[in-house]
Amino acid sequence: MRALVTGGAGFIGSTLVDSLLARGDEVLVVDDLSAGKRDNLPPGVGPTELDIRDTERLTACTADFRPDAVYHLAAQIDVRTSMADPLHDASVNVLGTLSVLRAARDAGAGAVVVCSTGGAIYGDGAPLPTGEDQPAEPESPYGMSKLAAEGYTRFFVREHGLPALVLRFANVYGPRQHPAGGAGVVSLFCDRARAGLRPTVFGDGGQTRDFLYVGDIARAATAAADRLAAGELAGSVFNVGTGTESTITELAATIGRIAGLDAADFAPEYRAARPGELRRSCLDPSRGIAELGLPTPTTLADGLAATWAWHTSRA
Repeated sequence: MRALVTGGAGFIGSTLVDSLLARGDEVLVVDDLSAGKRDNLPPGVGPTELDIRDTERLTACTADFRPDAVYHLAAQIDVRTSMADPLHDASVNVLGTLSVLRAARDAGAGAVVVCSTGGAIYGDGAPLPTGEDQPAEPESPYGMSKLAAEGYTRFFVREHGLPALVLRFANVYGPRQHPAGGAGVVSLFCDRARAGLRPTVFGDGGQTRDFLYVGDIARAATAAADRLAAGELAGSVFNVGTGTESTITELAATIGRIAGLDAADFAPEYRAARPGELRRSCLDPSRGIAELGLPTPTTLADGLAATWAWHTSRA
């Protein structure tokens, strides 16, 4: 199978690329390298450096490659950035997605997997763990832009017959998530532990997240594309998470234990909560597990151990 991965040099995208290559797919990576890194990709896989908003170039590139499947991961992912600059956030996440959908349609792709967000779309107040049928109540421009991208995906399914579906991710963590820019809290805490510094927690630490290991995303994305290629599930939306809440304070304590640090030495330093961030978030993954045939999600303990091993292996 020929697979095009937007954002394929990022930590999530490159993990997916590894999985696709391992099963024998031919892979084209499209990435503007604003956040992704060439070093994330294996030898012989050089990214096509391209902004997905450049519709003309993306359409030509996609037509030349003729992908069987398109995995759309390129995005602006930082809630804080979206709060400060919602125009930029919408430009990447809405216009960029439209560009990808059009290119995939014109190239005749047999499967398009659009990657979205769970917690930022459902918002505070949704029952936990949250199922796909709950109403969307985004708290930030980031959530709003991803919800709009989902709407355009459904439009292309309905009006153009594009075989596409949406995966809504929980809070993703894992190897290659660098502790800079819009990195997640797991990467930031691991970096602090590695440096012998205390973690910084914004708010009281009681806020919860559903922490999803990056390897589980690769399995979900390939399973989704395979079902679409078989003529099934177009227009569907699936949560990809663990169904388990963990507080930020609990997360810090677990990382401290894995790193072998004394609890007092890795006690959080608390700062004011940041606007636009949810109090609680946890996704119900049962529909995706049943309909996509996904395995049980990776436990937080196992995923953190693998992530810590990657952090300690860095030069």
